[in-house]
Amino acid sequence: MLYWLTALSDGGDFYNLFRYITFRAGGAFFTALIFGFVFGPPLINVLRKRQGRGQPIRTDGPETHVAKTGTPTMGGLLIVGALLTSTMLWARLDNPYVWMVLFVTISYGAIGFADDYAKVSKQNAAGVPGKLRLALGLLIAGIAGWWAAQYHPAELTNQLALPFFKDLLINLGVLFIPFSIVVIVGAANAVNLTDGLDGLAVMPVMIAAGTFGIIAYAVGRTDFTDYLEVHYVARTGELLIFTAGLIGGGLGFLWYNAPPAAVFMGDTGSLALGGALGAIAVATKHEIVLAIVGGLFVLEALSVIIQVVYFKRTGKRVFLMAPIHHHYEKKGWAEPQIVIRFWIISLILALIGLATLKVR
Repeated sequence: MLYWLTALSDGGDFYNLFRYITFRAGGAFFTALIFGFVFGPPLINVLRKRQGRGQPIRTDGPETHVAKTGTPTMGGLLIVGALLTSTMLWARLDNPYVWMVLFVTISYGAIGFADDYAKVSKQNAAGVPGKLRLALGLLIAGIAGWWAAQYHPAELTNQLALPFFKDLLINLGVLFIPFSIVVIVGAANAVNLTDGLDGLAVMPVMIAAGTFGIIAYAVGRTDFTDYLEVHYVARTGELLIFTAGLIGGGLGFLWYNAPPAAVFMGDTGSLALGGALGAIAVATKHEIVLAIVGGLFVLEALSVIIQVVYFKRTGKRVFLMAPIHHHYEKKGWAEPQIVIRFWIISLILALIGLATLKVR
């Protein structure tokens, strides 16, 4: 919205700053951060009063989680609210990729909100039926995949780009939309599975968002794509503003989610943020890189899949408890120890993901 101030510029004044994506990204970051600090306490107070006993704690979970009883959930509203406010203020609203990613974020956030509300109101961990959640998620992701394909360059439409073989494109044809669905739905649910300890999910999400903000900015500039020898996708640079808002909102939320958490992100936040990461990956044609940058989320999801499949076949467990962060809790690792070590893993994977921009 503030980009429109450039109409008042003569080319060398203050208003000209709003032409620059990096300037507006900084504005989005600080707007979202301040939003989190200002609205965090009143939101937490409202959630605590409305929810009473807070998020239901799994009876089959780690014993240490009993102490978390009464902690309110739906804290993802703070991140999503900060993210939407900052993006609407600082991003160009004529950019199709911005609207596509916002569509996924809001829609998945709404699914998560309904799930959190059902859990809190019924004091039952079941929430919205899984089949309904999945069906809605598939529909939203399918629309997003089709949406992105309409604006990709003709030479990249329905193509899968590979990070290490930069001259190779795989034509997915009609399978591009199903592939996009897998990426977006998979990212949303993987982040959702990771959100099991105080601060565990939000920092890796911010790290991944920062990485994809850089990627989006790079692939949206011909000078960068020529140097890095990656595919140019016009107008994706504007997504840097979205990711900057996500990081600012995430930090504001982390202030209250740091152990011991005053509020949980809930499905409201985890589904919205995971879906956003998947949507950005589809928009920038870096879907495979998301599997690297978001490797921690992949590991969490795989641990659940392996546990379920192996248990059904043998009646035995591979992990003491899944997702894998609970396995380490059962082994005696302290919660902050697990969280910080997983943050370190996320940072290492993000650096590897960025390295793919130049590796040939």
